[in-house]
Amino acid sequence: MHIGFVGAGLMGGGLARNLIRAGKDVLVYDLSAEAVARAVGAGPTGRAATDLADLAGCDLVFTSLPLPAHVEGVMLGENGLLQRLKPGAIHVELSTIDPQTSARLEAAAKARGCAFLQCTLGKTPAHAEKAEEPMFVGGDRAVFDSLAEIWPIIGSQAYYMGGVAASCAVKLISNMVGMTNLAVLAEGLRIGEKAGIERGALIALLQDTGARSFQMDVRGPWIAADDYANRFGLDLALKDVRLGCEMAAAWDMKIPAMSAALETFRRASAAGLGREDCNAVYKVTE
Repeated sequence: MHIGFVGAGLMGGGLARNLIRAGKDVLVYDLSAEAVARAVGAGPTGRAATDLADLAGCDLVFTSLPLPAHVEGVMLGENGLLQRLKPGAIHVELSTIDPQTSARLEAAAKARGCAFLQCTLGKTPAHAEKAEEPMFVGGDRAVFDSLAEIWPIIGSQAYYMGGVAASCAVKLISNMVGMTNLAVLAEGLRIGEKAGIERGALIALLQDTGARSFQMDVRGPWIAADDYANRFGLDLALKDVRLGCEMAAAWDMKIPAMSAALETFRRASAAGLGREDCNAVYKVTE
């Protein structure tokens, strides 16, 4: 099986390397030559693509890109990769995108005689590097089953979700809940400071209460140490929460808590914190 991989950044790079380490023939394309070099350096079966057209003969193509518009730009249109793929090829979309974009990609693949799966990822780039990502996959069940050998190479567990909308939704919900928790944690730490409680001490105390969360465990200590190095960028978090809120709005849902978190992240981005970790939302919490 010839595999193409478009997007070898923080998340995609780890998955591409897992495939190469497993001895799979992987052709990697990214606008960053450095990202491509890091990916193909994982083993002798990794090769660099200099143009998207180089992936035309692949049986399986993964895309892992920052925004829905980037995925559509790569795959769709007269010059899109989908027009170059052979009938029967499979496109697996790994990015965090909205259900509407995923549905358009699925329809375009079907019209071309190709297959499409949406595969959203549940954890972090560090987990991706170690093949510890839970994967939430939507699309045709037979196509999902045909990749049974691939899923354990790139992640820890592949959950079949049914349609592509469900696959998109579970990741967006995860990030909306997580980032709302993070915004609330930032507010709680500020309240604690007003009460005279040092950040690190408050986090330690809260570990034994109902306030404990994944974000507190992971990002709480970073906030306490004023460590805002980018592990999951604030602008990417903003994008995910925005897409999730738009998804809910399309279904006529009102989500006031998550909508408030969205505004907090927008304020942090406007303050120039977009390239810092999402925990930098603490800096604009008053």
